[in-house]
Amino acid sequence: MSASPPVTLHVWRIPRGALPRALTRMAVDPRRLRALPGVRFGKLLGTGTGTGFGPGDADLTRWAALTVWDSPAAAAGFDDSPVGRAWARIARASVRVDLRPLSSRGEWSGQRPFGDPPGGRVTGPVLALTRARLRARRAATFWRAVPPVAAALREAPGLLARFGVGEAPLGWQGTVSVWRDPTDLVTFAYRHPEHRAAIMRTPTAGWYAEELFARFEVRDVVGDRTVLGWVADGDPGTVKGGRA
Repeated sequence: MSASPPVTLHVWRIPRGALPRALTRMAVDPRRLRALPGVRFGKLLGTGTGTGFGPGDADLTRWAALTVWDSPAAAAGFDDSPVGRAWARIARASVRVDLRPLSSRGEWSGQRPFGDPPGGRVTGPVLALTRARLRARRAATFWRAVPPVAAALREAPGLLARFGVGEAPLGWQGTVSVWRDPTDLVTFAYRHPEHRAAIMRTPTAGWYAEELFARFEVRDVVGDRTVLGWVADGDPGTVKGGRA
């Protein structure tokens, strides 16, 4: 894939009493999501509060689906699909983020889901996605390295939203962060000392059996942004974590 395929991030906030139904959906719907017409790649994900990005960070009232589509028309059919309707029945709030891939490095489940994006100039919000499958013998050192980076992220200028994502409670970890513009993201990623130190340490630490880092233009946000913990201005210290 050389052109940027349309990507959607659906996020649902559920009442605590609906947790058994959500867990049933997480068992049943991954295969159904991948089988929907026009789906190139799809993952159902649990989420974390975004305060620590560790195993104890799980938010059992928020769930997500990241999907790569053949076309905008295919993406538009999600809400009327069996998967979309099932999650809508148990959600008390939801939001959809429409994304255009700008860059992507690495693999997810042995695939390059976002192809080879051509990039392009962006002046508005961008979303960064990281995803990794940890090596079991390296997991402990990875979790010890997370708290300084998580604390630095919380105070980063231009951060609009942040939360963890994962396919399983342990060993399959990722992050979603939304930034006011690309400059804010680049400043944190490559100039903030804690994050830069983690990047420099990654090749020698051998934390990951598989990893992916991707950036997207945020083309639209439809629904309740508080599900993402979104803030209006991205000033340091104002990004909400946990239950919005």
